[in-house]
Formats: sequence, structure tokens, C-alpha cells
Amino acid sequence: MAVSTVLKWISGGLEGLLGVPILGGTLVIALAWTPLAVMFILHVVTLVFSIREGEKKHGSILGIVTSCVAWIPFVGMIMHIITAIILMIDAYNAQKAA
Repeated sequence: MAVSTVLKWISGGLEGLLGVPILGGTLVIALAWTPLAVMFILHVVTLVFSIREGEKKHGSILGIVTSCVAWIPFVGMIMHIITAIILMIDAYNAQKAA
């Protein structure tokens, strides 16, 4: 399995966790928005591996955008959920194709 696929599963799962109402917001606020910075870095790393391995990169790009706007209440939750779904679909399709 490609590194980018593993990273998409991980980042998709973490995005899904951050998209859970109340729980995600509580985590982000309690940790002083650090999870958004960590997710930004994870999405950049995933994007680099996706480019190097010739895999789809739109999930990682959306994740980067999500990390930048997720501090906005409700917008962040919706973006985390959408990003999680797209990353997991990408990871599933890449795993299926391999």
C-alpha cells in the first residue's frame, strides 16, 4: 500500500473525529487550535506523497483549506466532515486499484 494511501486513511479519520459535533470543537478549543495546525502539516505531507506517487490530491488540498477556515464555528465542522469523506473515498479507491 502506498504511503499516500495510509496518510489519507489517517488524515481522513482525524478529520472525521474533528467533525463530530461538540467533541471536535471541544478538542480544538481545549488544545488552543493546535489540532488545526497539526492537520495542516499532515495534509501538506500527504499532498507531497500524493504528488510523488501520482495519486489524487484534491482531498489533501481540501484538507489544507479546511485547516485554514476551521476556526469558524459550524463552517469548520461541515468542512471537517466533507474533507473526511473525500479523503476516505480517495484512500479506498487507491487501495482498491492497487
